[in-house]
Amino acid sequence: MRIAPPVQLSEEDSSQLQALARARSLPARAVERAQIVLLAAMGKQDLEIAEELSVTPRTAARWRARYLKAGIDGLKKDAPRPGRTPIFTPEKIRMVVEKTTQEKPPDATHWSTRSMARAVSMSEATVRRIWHKHGLKPHVVKTFKLSNDPQFIERLEDIVGLYLNPPEHALVLSIDEKSQIQALDRTQPGLPMKKGRGETRTHDYKRHGTTTLFAALNVADGKIIGTCMDRHRHQEWLKFLRRIDEQTLADKQLHLLLTTTRRTSTLECKAGSSAIRASTCTSHRPALPGSTWWNVIFEISPTSASAEACFTALKNSSPRSWFPSSNTTRSPNRLSGQPRPRISWKR
Repeated sequence: MRIAPPVQLSEEDSSQLQALARARSLPARAVERAQIVLLAAMGKQDLEIAEELSVTPRTAARWRARYLKAGIDGLKKDAPRPGRTPIFTPEKIRMVVEKTTQEKPPDATHWSTRSMARAVSMSEATVRRIWHKHGLKPHVVKTFKLSNDPQFIERLEDIVGLYLNPPEHALVLSIDEKSQIQALDRTQPGLPMKKGRGETRTHDYKRHGTTTLFAALNVADGKIIGTCMDRHRHQEWLKFLRRIDEQTLADKQLHLLLTTTRRTSTLECKAGSSAIRASTCTSHRPALPGSTWWNVIFEISPTSASAEACFTALKNSSPRSWFPSSNTTRSPNRLSGQPRPRISWKR
């Protein structure tokens, strides 16, 4: 007769197993496993335990061995099972993946689960599981664009470098503008519509037409300087630049990153922005089809006389000199001895 290995319980394990064996809210299999181990600790063999608990001797032997190997934690969950033997071999699955990614159906632009199932003699559900496992979505098409700008890397480093590594004693502000925003006067936002209830609004809800939002994000700490104005012109843009100048420290140099539009690229805006203290304004816009942006950087020295002086200098200069191939620095006026605004353009 085969003798089962003895089971010896500690006081802590004995109290836990007795609590599990008397439990009324636990699953029946957990109670049964605790009872098997308790009977085994009393010196009973697997045949006696199987007869007393109405289980098979194989079940009693299994949980006796599981406790001896893993303790009480081994009784709480089943061991991992191998599962059903897969019908399709890895070579067959690899064929489906390669056919999906490298071939196209003869009568369609992309594969569907049904067309692929007919082509590889599988069920539609099997093809769907293979695609889901490998992250394949033949019906999804995303567009991309390659830049033909020969200076793409340099301009990318200029813009991203200001975000990741801003200069010392300077503020980097990312500026954006949004027009046609609903100007709503309300105590709090309304509740969305759902089943059985329509959209709700507060009693003081009132619409005041549209407004234009101007906002500047401080890249370092996330603070926002923003304002709303009635119109969307370069005059409002200059007002917003003056607000930035008032709400930032006077000893900090400003680096403004903005999208170039007709309102921000006019001579008046260039001249008006020079009225701000020594600043570096970086703007980007599509220059040519397929290119990246114009990286236009101009610096105005703190000794600039006024916006009118800078506007006159810009107006008298050739428009072609606004975007030269290399940096152009204007020297001070040696005849009058008055300092001239130093404007450096860079593509």
